[in-house]
This record gives sequence, structure tokens and C-alpha cells, in this order.
Amino acid sequence: MVKQPVIGILETGRPPEDLASTHGNYPEMVRAWLDLPGAEFRSFAVLNGEIPQDPAAADLWLITGSKFGVYEGHDWIAPAEAFIRACRDAGVAMVGICFGHQLIAQALGGRVEKSGRGWGLGVHRYGPVNWPDALGQAPETIAIQAYHQDQVIAPPEAAETIAASDFCPYAALWYPGFALTVQGHPEFDKPYVQDLLEARRGTVLRDDQVDAAQASMAQDVTRGDLARIVRDHLLKSG
Repeated sequence: MVKQPVIGILETGRPPEDLASTHGNYPEMVRAWLDLPGAEFRSFAVLNGEIPQDPAAADLWLITGSKFGVYEGHDWIAPAEAFIRACRDAGVAMVGICFGHQLIAQALGGRVEKSGRGWGLGVHRYGPVNWPDALGQAPETIAIQAYHQDQVIAPPEAAETIAASDFCPYAALWYPGFALTVQGHPEFDKPYVQDLLEARRGTVLRDDQVDAAQASMAQDVTRGDLARIVRDHLLKSG
């Protein structure tokens, strides 16, 4: 019998409550995006201090996005970083999304800051750079949702930059044999981002920022390509 994979989701943030009731929480978005029928998903509320103890408890760990900054010093950040290093040392695969992308970089010696480029919002396109053979055929482009101000400013020495844009020079990082991380949100679908943008209109975001991001929704996205890469080339289900 083929062993079904176990995916551990490290929940470092939550969507606004009114949007979660319509679109689901981050673990639910991740399950829908990865499209792994039969897989077992286990969620850990890392932002509440629930840190897994054993890297081998999952075949792959995924760190979600978050409204927090990795540099803010919350009491759960350091234990989460220690778990990242434990997974690396144990050879257990990881995926990092947005905050997760930044946290893995910081845990392994990189630097993250609030970017002077400002907000990245809506559909962003990133070009593959030195795409590794270990991840299969390089996509022509990576087009996914973005919702961030922070960026990786200096990647760790162990990281290889595999996708970039002028706005986000380190849009995707590959840690050979260990982790794939992306600054954007492949787990976000367009309806969720459209509602999120409107919820932030006039408070967190200016009207012109929201309008431009909403206009970007006319572009195609390639979120399914990243899910396939995770399924086919990163997930080791034993």
C-alpha cells in the first residue's frame, strides 16, 4: 500500500474573520491549492506558540503568510526558526509562502526588511532565474497574487534565487534538497484577494493602490504550476 503523504501546516497568521467565513482560513486555502486527495493535513497554530517537536511528523512542512513581520520579535518567532533549522538538518522538505518565505530566509542567515519599493499588490509576474533541475521544467513565468511590503533583502548563503522581478529581486528561493519559498501567494485565489483589497481600501491601502491591484486581476495566474512543482518534485511521501 502506498503511504499517503502528511503535510504539516505552520499557521503563522490568519485572514480577517469576515473574509475567513467566506473564503476559509489559510490551512484550508493551502489544502485547496495543493490538491492532494488522500493526503493528511495537520495544522499547528504557531502564532499561538504551538510549535511541532518532531520534523519527521510530516513529509513536508508549509509556513503560511502572516500580517506580522519576521523581524518584530514575537515570542514564537525564535522557536519557529529553530524548527526550520531542525527540518533542514533532518532533511525534511519545507515550503514557505510570503511570511514563510521571509522566515526561512531569516532563520538561515538572511535579512528581511520593509521594502522601500512599497506595497506589492495583486497579480505579480516573476521570471525564472537559473531554474534548478531538481524542480523539473522551468515555468515560462510565475504569475501569482502578491500582498506584502516586507521583502528578503539579502538571501542566506545557502539559498539560490530562482525567480525575480524588478520589484522583487528575490521572489523565489531554492534551498537545494530542502526548501522552496516564494514571496507571493499561490494559495490565494482571485476572489479572496479582490475581497481583501476592498476590505483594506481607505484604511491600510489608498484607493489608487487598490484600483491598480484590482485591474491586475484581468491577468492569468499560474498558481497551479507551483502546486504541481511541490507535488511532483518536493514532496517525499515515502
